[in-house]
Amino acid sequence: MNLDAIEQFKQVQKQGWVHFVPFEAITTPAAAKLVRHAGVQAGQHVLDVACGTGVVAITAARVGAQVAALDLTPELLERARENEQLAEVKVDWHEGDVEKLPFKDGEFDVVLSQFGHIFAPRPQAAVSEMLRVLKPGGMIGFSTWPPELMVGQSFAITSRYMPKPPVGMPPPPLWGDPSVVRERLGTQVKDIIFDRGRMLVPALSPQHFRANVERSAGPVRKLVETLSQSDPDKLASMRRELDALAAEYLEDNQVRQDYLMVRGVKG
Repeated sequence: MNLDAIEQFKQVQKQGWVHFVPFEAITTPAAAKLVRHAGVQAGQHVLDVACGTGVVAITAARVGAQVAALDLTPELLERARENEQLAEVKVDWHEGDVEKLPFKDGEFDVVLSQFGHIFAPRPQAAVSEMLRVLKPGGMIGFSTWPPELMVGQSFAITSRYMPKPPVGMPPPPLWGDPSVVRERLGTQVKDIIFDRGRMLVPALSPQHFRANVERSAGPVRKLVETLSQSDPDKLASMRRELDALAAEYLEDNQVRQDYLMVRGVKG
């Protein structure tokens, strides 16, 4: 994989996720489920990777953990610091990259990521770094989107309309396949346990749901901007596909988004 292409991809990601803040409300309940699934306890040293607006980090801090958190996008860290102050907890925030974590070997008892590390262009680099900073016997835990469900299918739709990613970069929803997770964690992680969570997203219609995603999800927002100028017919086609998908999961003004939670112990 070309390193220049990877760095360019990361810069696009860094800028694209600036608009993520509206998703904070729907990812907050999932953060509590992940912290509970990973068994975070008071006094533990915890790292939240690709922390976004800090919902996992702050949840862990409120349990009593000593928490560090890292994200690529400074605007999201600014929001995270506001949330930290409101929650009256302390988190050590860092701007940085999951593929190059600025921490010592074995520094953490628990390493977490909620729908974040899955966007790293090199999964094995991300896994290597997350496990490097985790102490032996420590817990790694994360939440991901299964490829066969709502969000995974939406990734598949939008990817058909996007420019091709750097060669060798696998799609993020592969992190939602338990067999892929086991392969990527490899022999360094034992006692892997999977569970499911459900996120219910308020929406008045499939179109309403899709419009909110277009405003807030970095890659989709960029794609819509590009297609609206270069190929409006293609944009309309993509929107029809996304609306039809959302309609399958919409009930009582809520779109059902099921996800996978994983935890395992570093050997």
